[in-house]
Amino acid sequence: MDHSSNLSAERPTFLTHLECSGTGSRYEPDRLHSLSDTGHPLLARYDLEALAGQVTKETLAGRPPDMWRYREFLPVRSTASIVSLGEVMTPIVSMPAAATRVGSRSLLVKDESRLPTASFKARGLCVAVSMAKELGVTRAALATNGNAGAALAAYGRRAGMEVYVFCPADTPEVSVREIAMQGAKVYRVNGLINDCGRIVAGGVDEAAWFDFSTLREPYRIEGKKTMGLELAEQLNWSLPDVIFYPTGGGTGIIGMWKAFNELEAMGWIDRKPRMVAVQAEGCAPIVKAYHEGADHAELWPDASTVAAGIRVPAAIGDFLILRAVRESEGFAIAVSDEEIAAAQADAAKQDGLLTSPEGAATLAAFEAARADGLISKDDRVLLFNCGHGLKYPMPPSNRAIDHTGPIDFAEITSGH
Repeated sequence: MDHSSNLSAERPTFLTHLECSGTGSRYEPDRLHSLSDTGHPLLARYDLEALAGQVTKETLAGRPPDMWRYREFLPVRSTASIVSLGEVMTPIVSMPAAATRVGSRSLLVKDESRLPTASFKARGLCVAVSMAKELGVTRAALATNGNAGAALAAYGRRAGMEVYVFCPADTPEVSVREIAMQGAKVYRVNGLINDCGRIVAGGVDEAAWFDFSTLREPYRIEGKKTMGLELAEQLNWSLPDVIFYPTGGGTGIIGMWKAFNELEAMGWIDRKPRMVAVQAEGCAPIVKAYHEGADHAELWPDASTVAAGIRVPAAIGDFLILRAVRESEGFAIAVSDEEIAAAQADAAKQDGLLTSPEGAATLAAFEAARADGLISKDDRVLLFNCGHGLKYPMPPSNRAIDHTGPIDFAEITSGH
């Protein structure tokens, strides 16, 4: 198998237009867009009938196992535009200890920490940067809680762009240094991600950069869509009953739901999962809007959670997240920081998975949903771990031994 073929073979593309997610108005492809004229995110649309006539499941199965095997489902026209750091297919790992503890027949986790820059953000920024390169962008900016900034820095610099990143002052230190090490100019801002977003938006005219912040351009969501395509293919086109997803800006849940709708329209799947949006109790605008039956979420005051990636007090795509949850007959659920920390420890100690706090939030939410009867023991459940636990602070460990004295092995092995 030629492992470069997805990155070197020219393949047909099926992008027909962009569509305003609020009004349905059409926008021309192959030119640079941010939000629609009404301030809504734009969604990429494809000729799915032609796509289904060109590509089969067997075609995909014969390709190298990376994200670019789904070229026909993506907007990038020219192979030369692709900016890649080796976007592998991420593994689906069982969690037998957690399943037994909670009383569940099947519990799986898709571990996105194996991607470049060690998080799922690589998928979205890989496609967004590739499209921006194709459309002539040379200066990029982004608001981030950490992982998206790291991905934009890596892909943007590889594409030869200037990169400017703005993050809350308490963003995990590893992430800030990673962004700087990858060649971006990174600034800590004395506020939250929405405050950072205002700075980026203000610089579009003043600093002449392109705003890559969540859903402010149409193509990051197409990269995130590959999570749904990949998951479907890995499970032999039989999707789980329920997907738990950590939800901040929401491109992941929106992108996956878009993928499932496209696959259904092509006749490749016959049922879709229930989508569960997971948030932290200290920042749960989507959960509140879901329970209130609202189409939009209110700005969450004094947002605070250990799971930095889902500390998003206002999401421009809130209505799209809520639409995906409701259309799928899913739900939105919030968990406490204490529950997140306990789930993170359990996943590491019992199932060998060092998750991010955001990934741990999905395990905590699953446990709460099982306890409340929202999920049955027979449901096939899949969680998303969106980033590597090594990128976040961990509890200290201070045991020590003096090798020059007698070693008390009984003391070492007592307890655990």
